[in-house]
Amino acid sequence: MKKTIFILSIVLIFVTGCAQEIEKPIAEEKIEATTTTIQETTTTTTIKEKVKLWKNRGVAIAGKYADAEITDLGNERYRVYYSPEPETSGFKGQVYSAVSSDGINWNQEEGTRMEWATFPSVIKLPDGKYRMYSQNQVVIKSAISNDGLSWKEESGIRIGTSNSAGLKLSSVLAPTVIKNGNEYIMVYAGAINEKYPEKVPNNEIHLFLWATSTDGLTFEEKGIALDSRNDEFKGWLDGAEFTQWDDGSIRLYFWSYKGIYHITYKNGIFSKDAVFDYTTNDNPLNQFPENPPSDPTLAKINNRWFMYYGQHKKGIYYAVLE
Repeated sequence: MKKTIFILSIVLIFVTGCAQEIEKPIAEEKIEATTTTIQETTTTTTIKEKVKLWKNRGVAIAGKYADAEITDLGNERYRVYYSPEPETSGFKGQVYSAVSSDGINWNQEEGTRMEWATFPSVIKLPDGKYRMYSQNQVVIKSAISNDGLSWKEESGIRIGTSNSAGLKLSSVLAPTVIKNGNEYIMVYAGAINEKYPEKVPNNEIHLFLWATSTDGLTFEEKGIALDSRNDEFKGWLDGAEFTQWDDGSIRLYFWSYKGIYHITYKNGIFSKDAVFDYTTNDNPLNQFPENPPSDPTLAKINNRWFMYYGQHKKGIYYAVLE
């Protein structure tokens, strides 16, 4: 009897051991399958869309020119308005123009579009005419044109130096205007005849103000759009440019000491955290590069975004978003 029990015990131990050996590979296989699934999920979620950057593509209009402004003429034709730099001989605030079909090669048009109309901003009106807003002495005026070539100054002043922000402005300058629904929105620089408290290149302070209008002629001043009196801009904002982006949002591009930035506008509010977009400076520690890109103007040409900007004494250059 004892011998029988002993044999049965050996048989049970052998059977139990075989069962454990059979179950072990199954458990390992489940773990391996689970691990594979997790790894595949992680790989899928780390795929990111390529971030597009502005890349310098060289000179568009060579010479001592600045303050470019692009308009879409339709039929894949574009016109750029631009001005000689103030230091040039015979400067009278002239505005010249050139046309292009690719945004790269520009053919200058004969004659002068305007005089004493610096920093032009041109929009097409609902009736097909064009209106140019520009700085004239210390105020902002406007002119009207049927074809964008021959211009007639409109009476009155669009924006003067009085403002609701309590600022003592010596001049207003560099306007940009966009039509948003039934409203015209203007952003412009206001100059304060004071030097920023830190050591900076300029002897006056520039910041942005804004105004709105229902007819494009009589504007209601709204106050400060973006203040420059901070560590980021150190008292300098200039060359504002409204652009409607691909997603329908309204962007305001501009330049400061470091380079070109943008903020957004929506429902009467300008964002305060500016996005830094572009610079020609290769030293990030240099807060005041000698020749930063200035006075940007943007256009989407042949399904590519172009940004044109001034380079002092060199001409109007351009970058492409890609």
